[in-house]
Order: sequence, then C-alpha cells, then structure tokens
Amino acid sequence: MTSYIAFLRGINVGGHKKVSMDSLRKALEPLGFQNVETLLASGNIVFTTRATDVRTLTETLEQRISQTCGLDVSVVLRTRRDLQKLLAANPFKNIRVTPRTRLFVSFLPAKPGATLKLPYQSPDKSFRILRLIGSDVCSVLTLGPQWAKNLRQMDILEKEYGKRITTRSWNTVQKCALRSARLPSGQARRAG
Repeated sequence: MTSYIAFLRGINVGGHKKVSMDSLRKALEPLGFQNVETLLASGNIVFTTRATDVRTLTETLEQRISQTCGLDVSVVLRTRRDLQKLLAANPFKNIRVTPRTRLFVSFLPAKPGATLKLPYQSPDKSFRILRLIGSDVCSVLTLGPQWAKNLRQMDILEKEYGKRITTRSWNTVQKCALRSARLPSGQARRAG
C-alpha cells in the first residue's frame, strides 16, 4: 500500500468551488482507496491504495470529483515519502519568520521546464521564490499594508509554472505529512 496526499486546486477559496470535506471523502471511498481522510477545508486528502501509476490516479481523482461534486479541479499527488523528503530538506530554515511572513509550497504536476532564475525576488522585495525541490516550489511572502496586492505577487508562480499548480502554507504541508505518516502502510482499514 502506498500513502498519497491529494492537493486539490482552488477548493473553498474565497467562496469559490465550495465543497464539504465529508462530501469529498465519501466521493473517493468507492474508488477502492482506503484510509481516506480530509484535512482542513482547502482540499487536502490523504489515502492509501495499491495503485502506483500517479498519472492514472490523478485522472481518476479529477474525474470522480467532477462527476460527484460537479467541480472541475486540478489534482496534484504526492506520496508520503515525497512529503518526508520535502520536510527533511527544511527549505525555510534560513528564513526569519515574523507575523508578516508567510511560507508556501506550490505543488507542480510535473518537473518544470521553467526559465525563472532561482532564487527570485520581486522588484518590491515582498515575494521570493527560494528554491525548487523536485516538483515543489518553496516561496516566501512578506505581507504589507495591502493584502490583495501581496497576493497578486503569487501570480508570478502561475505565470512561470502554469495553472495546474496548487499552493499550500508550510503549516498545512507539515500537517498533511503528519496525517499521512499516521496511516497504516501494511494492512489497510476502510475509513468509515
């Protein structure tokens, strides 16, 4: 059995693509996935399965969510091991965190052919892309007085890496890794 974390793009953000996590969990259980659990309301799902073809799993998840929830969303999958490697790399270890600091990981569906030279810093120095770890982009946003303007800095990620990416806070990534680590890797149980 392999433990996966599915990151759904744009679920329950700003009142768009609203879906309950219970509905998502119930939609995925009939696919034969086991230990299906959701985490937070931002579209994070952990599960185990014997399937190993990530492309097929991704397509299956996207189709099932479209059919049962009526939402067309991109899904990016990571294994428990992928997240453990990301945490072990400790990409934010040299960042001084203040109340205005936000740490993010953007999950890409494939290794990018990006042209942006890293590390990158926006002209106003409020946004930095630190590094790429596999297909995961680690970035830092420093909030200023205009929240909406700050978030537009994140558009740089989409412009460079495409619209199928999905971004999570570092805290959410850590929580997903912890939840995935709690799933049994041998004999699986059915979530209920």
